[in-house]
Amino acid sequence: MAIKDWNEDLRPRERLIRQGPEALSSAELLAIFLRVGVRGKSAVELAHDLLQHFDHSVLALSGASIGQLCSIRGMGEAKAAQLKATMELARRALKEQMRSRDALSSPSAVREWLMLRLGGLAHEVFMVLLLDAQNRLIAAEELFRGTLTQTSVYPREVVKRALAYNAAAVILAHNHPSGLAEPSRADEFLTQTLKQALALVDVRVLDHLIVGTGCSCSFAERGML
Repeated sequence: MAIKDWNEDLRPRERLIRQGPEALSSAELLAIFLRVGVRGKSAVELAHDLLQHFDHSVLALSGASIGQLCSIRGMGEAKAAQLKATMELARRALKEQMRSRDALSSPSAVREWLMLRLGGLAHEVFMVLLLDAQNRLIAAEELFRGTLTQTSVYPREVVKRALAYNAAAVILAHNHPSGLAEPSRADEFLTQTLKQALALVDVRVLDHLIVGTGCSCSFAERGML
């Protein structure tokens, strides 16, 4: 049955207007974006199919490529492009929030942005968030991209970017495509190596965040810095 034939109290768009977006499930929010379904399926059912394809993870969905989205029945290039644009707007909104605040006073914004940016990727990415003396975000740069199992990170390149932006501090971040956010021995060694290299140019490492699927790990919170 098409959504337009549903009782008005059950329609996602009408519910959002009355109750706010927080009252809707991820599938209902996605259905409002999709607007229409396909033959034999409403937009809500199509949204359920889309989420199921990505293990019911909005983070995995946000990291999907145009090709991956288009492989799902009912998702053409136009809808896929619109969805990617929507996800990018969410990332930019969180990034603006980080720019306007002390990164240490809003760790949730940093974590949420990194989970949106890195969560669900099929390859490993290493990023550096460069901060000024007030711990406000200057820039966020992807410096290295690797395979499913390892990324080659060169300390001199991290130091060069910190100097180029005249950064006073950095937050390091990378993802684990396996979905687990537990740090490895290699992660611990890399963190200490970068911390020592950056200390030589008077740049502090405030944290190293590892992003998994729907989870993350903070070196600072675990006392590992």
